[in-house]
Amino acid sequence: MPPHAHLPPLAIAGIGLLIAWRIYSRVRRLVGRQHFRPVRAWMSLILLPLLAAVLLLGLAVHPLRAAVLVVGLGAGALLAQLGLQRTRFEVTPQGLFYTPHAHIGIALSLLLTARVVYRLAQLYWLPELLAESPDHFIRSPLTLMILGTLLAYYARYAWGLIRWSRSVAQTPSP
Repeated sequence: MPPHAHLPPLAIAGIGLLIAWRIYSRVRRLVGRQHFRPVRAWMSLILLPLLAAVLLLGLAVHPLRAAVLVVGLGAGALLAQLGLQRTRFEVTPQGLFYTPHAHIGIALSLLLTARVVYRLAQLYWLPELLAESPDHFIRSPLTLMILGTLLAYYARYAWGLIRWSRSVAQTPSP
């Protein structure tokens, strides 16, 4: 794309609508009672730490950026522990259910959304950024911090859900 090309307003609107739809569906899922799905939890537990490891490997030549990502990972793990402590777990004849602490998940989702919206606004008002490499966005310490927090939060939360489901399965029924 030429350095002075603008992102068309229709593209910005389309991306904005896609983001709004994803936020709505994510927030709707975070505020209500959810059926525990082991496959989803295991996929989060495997894929998210793998993604974090790949990012850390890619940042090996940038120790400061790697440190920011590690701080984000630590913050996400701590937030997940807090979220798990405030999650309501239920064992019913229909299966295992949990109601996550909505405020933490919503805050993290909105933080990521704000970062993406900010980046889209930058691309719109500073079209010269379109000429930069696609990995430019991920090089930002703020983005790395947010990404690390989200990766660790959802991975640690999934681990907590798996541990809970296993403890319930080992508990004898009355």
